[in-house]
Amino acid sequence: MALHIVVCVKRTPASTSVAVDSATGKVRTEGLPHGMNPQDEYAVEEALRIKEKNAGSRVSVLSAGGPESDEVIRTALALGCDEGALLSAPAFTGSDTLGTSHILAKAVEKLGKEKAPVSLVLFGKQSNDGESGLTAGETAAWLGWPSVSFVRRLPAVTESEVTAERLMEDGIETLKLKLPAVVSVTKEINEPRLPSLRGKMAAKKAPVSKWGAAELGTDASVTGSAGAGIEWGRLSPVPSRPSGTLIPGETPEEKARNLADKLKEAKLL
Repeated sequence: MALHIVVCVKRTPASTSVAVDSATGKVRTEGLPHGMNPQDEYAVEEALRIKEKNAGSRVSVLSAGGPESDEVIRTALALGCDEGALLSAPAFTGSDTLGTSHILAKAVEKLGKEKAPVSLVLFGKQSNDGESGLTAGETAAWLGWPSVSFVRRLPAVTESEVTAERLMEDGIETLKLKLPAVVSVTKEINEPRLPSLRGKMAAKKAPVSKWGAAELGTDASVTGSAGAGIEWGRLSPVPSRPSGTLIPGETPEEKARNLADKLKEAKLL
């Protein structure tokens, strides 16, 4: 069973905690080291595991961004992905999730026509800069495919459907989606591998396609800053957690009595 899997990755600050500039109210990324979005590493690993279980399968990697996003495509190639395409053009600058998902959907369609029909598109749960978690679902909407998010396990993938275990607030939901489909995964799904030296060397020399607006046939009315459907207001850092109250006492019993007194003062007892 040969599958064509597409995994979408993003270049973001190489950190799980991105600071907000209190003066401008925007995410501060200048001067920070960058790399593949941490959540996307799990999507790449899952794509490779599916490929390894299904002879003849291939994994294509896509990234929408500036020329510097070439580096995260090569990271994925070093891990074992077969080919990559950078989706970059001046017309794409400033795209929000609506525009980015449109660009990615057009690239998936192009891959399906030029390489092999796409069976499955994988995303990480969210990026560590915007953290909206919207792009996967919006890409599925542009494609007209079923989608599921917060997936912690893919127990079965066949030529016609994928079984997904989805994390819910009150438990686990098991779904079956007809392929082609779009899935975004959580970090519980696997443990990402490290690239081999041979993989790194091969990735440096590997050709990476570059597709712009003309190659993809994107709609200018939804891409770039002018096509953005969302206008960001001011972002604020998460407030610091207030320090706790230290309960005095020499013994556990004395501390318990003092705690009870505090709770009574607060009218909680």
